[in-house]
Amino acid sequence: MFETVVRPLQAFIKTEAASGILLLASAVLALSWANLQPQGYREVFEVPLTLAIGGARADFSVQQLINDGLMAIFFFVVGMEIKRELVSGELNSVGKASLPAIAAMGGMVLPALIFFALNRGGAGAAGWGIPMATDIAFCVGILALLKGRVPHALVVFVTALAIFDDIGGILVIALFYGHGLNASALLLAALVLLIAFALNRAYVVNGLVYGAVGAALWYALHQAGIHATISGVLLGLMVPAQAQRNAREVLIELVRHTQQLCLKPQDEELEAAEILAIEEKLEDLQAPCERFIHLLHPFVAFLIMPLFALANSGVTLTNVSLETLAAPVTLGAALGLFVGKQLGIFGTTLLALQLGIAPMPRSATYAKLFGVCIIAGIGFTVALFIAALAYPASPALLAQAKIGILLGSLLAGVVGFVVLRLTPSADRR
Repeated sequence: MFETVVRPLQAFIKTEAASGILLLASAVLALSWANLQPQGYREVFEVPLTLAIGGARADFSVQQLINDGLMAIFFFVVGMEIKRELVSGELNSVGKASLPAIAAMGGMVLPALIFFALNRGGAGAAGWGIPMATDIAFCVGILALLKGRVPHALVVFVTALAIFDDIGGILVIALFYGHGLNASALLLAALVLLIAFALNRAYVVNGLVYGAVGAALWYALHQAGIHATISGVLLGLMVPAQAQRNAREVLIELVRHTQQLCLKPQDEELEAAEILAIEEKLEDLQAPCERFIHLLHPFVAFLIMPLFALANSGVTLTNVSLETLAAPVTLGAALGLFVGKQLGIFGTTLLALQLGIAPMPRSATYAKLFGVCIIAGIGFTVALFIAALAYPASPALLAQAKIGILLGSLLAGVVGFVVLRLTPSADRR
């Protein structure tokens, strides 16, 4: 049980912590580049690219490749992580999932209401979804710096909360940030998704097959008017999350096989097929979902997410004034993340605890719980992604949203760090 549940979560948290540091470096680099050489920054990500296959041709920019193409892989990993946690991880029972689910609901609704209240009837009203999502990489990165002061149960709580946030963000993107639906393309997308479901039931484990189906689903959703990156999530949910064979059965076979190999004379070389048989038996112990996450998560964490941050967090600050900081979009994003997140998460968590719906995370105090609720206000990757979808034709509003996201996330990170740093060391027993 420890190996199948705890080990993957520990590896996930370790990767996210390192990714958070790299994300911060990418954001700082983007801000520096956009302010020192604004024209050069824009030109790099506006470089036109062309993809032609037979008679079909697609024209796009470097930024579109990152935001619409590579981010589909990011959402594919997110979809698999959600499924893994629901099937065999920290969200596989109502008891485990109830507290972070309730907290996430408060942490999505209140920030959206704050943003909407400040922008109602204005040009920026479409960005109400911006402050809804928690950036797990940044959050876990800061919590890693506070090792010894934050109980492991609270780290798991924030991780699970961020997963529910991702689900909410994905639904918001799919339902509210698409464009006019195309019925025939939507039908094609449903057919491709049905094929993906059939692959799941047939327990297909070949990554290339899922890649081909994912590309078809991406195209169908793009033509249907739904943001194509959602294809990654839907495909991720279709990947089998349980091993096909019983672990004990596989291990017994492996022991028998190795015993037979050990009976061979010492001077006789082992054949490649015999070694390959061991590898195949070991693969039977791991679900395809876990294997794909293991392969893709470092690529996503250390390449795709930093590239996205580099391409989207650059905003020119030379013209920023008090008027810009007081703009409804800027205030909506900043206050939604810094104020709405902490109050929404902490308030609904307290309510759930008082009603006895779920117990307090082990070794946690109310001060530590409040500290992690503040840190959960760091919204970066998905917030920037939604901002780009909300204001595709308004660079001014997009710039205000980016400033608000950066400001709100900075406040949440610094204040949350200070609050947790002032609390006593966590009980490590």
